[in-house]
Amino acid sequence: MKNLFAMLLMAACAHSVWADGLESLENFVKTVRSGRADFTQVVTAPTREGQSAHSKTSSGTFAFARPNRFSFIYKKPFKQSIVADGQTLWLYDADLNQVTERKQAGALGSTPAALIAAAPDLRALQADFTLAAAPDQDGLQWVVATPKAKDGQLQMVRVGFRARESAAGKSTELAMLEILDSFGQRSVLSFSKVEVNPTLPSDLFKFKPPQGADLLRQ
Repeated sequence: MKNLFAMLLMAACAHSVWADGLESLENFVKTVRSGRADFTQVVTAPTREGQSAHSKTSSGTFAFARPNRFSFIYKKPFKQSIVADGQTLWLYDADLNQVTERKQAGALGSTPAALIAAAPDLRALQADFTLAAAPDQDGLQWVVATPKAKDGQLQMVRVGFRARESAAGKSTELAMLEILDSFGQRSVLSFSKVEVNPTLPSDLFKFKPPQGADLLRQ
């Protein structure tokens, strides 16, 4: 997060920089209809007086197909799956052997998944988020999304995009996702081996509860 002084210092050139971030998001939503990547996630708990910051790292694979289908498969250090098939959102914790099943409609509006995978267009995002471009950082173009609902568990999401150029033209690649929840916990996902608009097998977004798993319906 830039402090106030840094933001004021950049005011003279802010117009072009801020436009880039929002244009990247719009381009991503419009042109990237499917994607696949590896991810590393670092979750940092808020610091308390007399204690140092404590972080946990996990990794896995991510895939999506617009609208409303995605999967986060955590492989290390613990196995966990989050799968949305367009109708149902499934959460599976392998260690607990527990599956949570939720109706997908209405469950994804003000969530990071809506920003990067579920929303069909920018207008749908603007119904649930206030969107603002942020200054370029670490070679990425950034957008800050603040949920309009004030009673959720999400404070803010920052999405970082990397511009790509190829023979087919310019495109936008998802690079990072930073999430700050209402408890002050920060989660940063870094994406690698990104594939843009791959043909994905339909069963990638299907989930069948393992035999013997506890099933919770919400």
